[in-house]
Amino acid sequence: MPSLDGTHTGARIKEQRRIARLTQRELAGIIPYSYSLLNQVECGARAATPDFVAAVAAALRIDVTVLTGQPYVTELQQDRLSALVRPIRESLDLYDLGADPGLDPRRAAQLTGDAADLCLAVRATHLRKAAVKLPGLIAEITSAAWRAPTTELWQALASTYRTAHDIAVKLGYFDLSSVALDRMAWAADRASDASLAAVRQYMRALVYFREGEYTIGQRLIRAGHGLLQGEALTRETIAVTGQLHLGATVIAARARDQHAVDTHLEQARDCAARVGDASDVHWMSFGPTNVKLHRMSAAVEMRAYDDAIGQARALRLPTGLATSRRAHFLIDRARSEMETGRTAAALATLVDARRAAPEQTRYHPGARETISGLVHMARSTPETLGHMAAWIGL
Repeated sequence: MPSLDGTHTGARIKEQRRIARLTQRELAGIIPYSYSLLNQVECGARAATPDFVAAVAAALRIDVTVLTGQPYVTELQQDRLSALVRPIRESLDLYDLGADPGLDPRRAAQLTGDAADLCLAVRATHLRKAAVKLPGLIAEITSAAWRAPTTELWQALASTYRTAHDIAVKLGYFDLSSVALDRMAWAADRASDASLAAVRQYMRALVYFREGEYTIGQRLIRAGHGLLQGEALTRETIAVTGQLHLGATVIAARARDQHAVDTHLEQARDCAARVGDASDVHWMSFGPTNVKLHRMSAAVEMRAYDDAIGQARALRLPTGLATSRRAHFLIDRARSEMETGRTAAALATLVDARRAAPEQTRYHPGARETISGLVHMARSTPETLGHMAAWIGL
């Protein structure tokens, strides 16, 4: 069986458990997983699934990234992405400095169009392209909004902050993503845009989902719904309402609440039936296809892997589906295939994910853990798997 170095997630769990002065049996006694599974994860024989990592992090009272090892500094440097993060961080700090006298901003329509283009770039997983352009655009829109405040400009600024959040999450900079979400709330408030504010609550909920804080995540979803109460029933508000239900679906699945999963999926389906494909609304990919994708993700989170594979086989993804969403689907499918012993299929699916969205796949914790698990399960390492393992830095 191939061996990995001591930097995989299981090794980090073992290290942090020892720092906390807990034995394996003691830690297993305070997480909803067996001693046997903990032992296998620590030695690398089983992949550390996101829900498992979240449970261990909560038990040890540490951040999830301590265990996942994000951000992946070496790989980010190799891809020349780490140098792009600092300018984004600096641009987020311009929010209260007023208009920049050194900037002569373009017309609002041009700035708004550029903000939308960056959202599209992230959906297409062109992270480097978006990261390069984002700081300058944030600075320009910030200055323009202070110079001549309009709802349109505040909305565009909130959109760029949302893009900063998306890039930060995909590259593993969760501290930066939290700052970006705070700025998004600040701009959405000035735009008096309830839908934008609700989208921000949805994104906050997913932060707590990753951290294993499901109760807080559910409260944030309810807060998002509350922001839309009293608003006119438009295509936008219905789509955002539906997306909030999809967020609640995966949170409920991680919390093993089947009734809540079914309830939120039904409500999301109702919203999707009313608006159809609304992927252009805040670039959330909402619509009938996304409801089906979340139903599959819920099965994965509840470890119903055979069910998830059955759903994956039945899905016919439209050609216009966002590349980021397609890659997420492939990573979920690969995890299910690995967990059910379909290792060759899992590897082929991950290769497809890499082909579709190389940057997103390389830095996705689920993809990295699945590749790690495949390496440990293999009696000998196929050449393709060896290339994939080296590519993610194992």
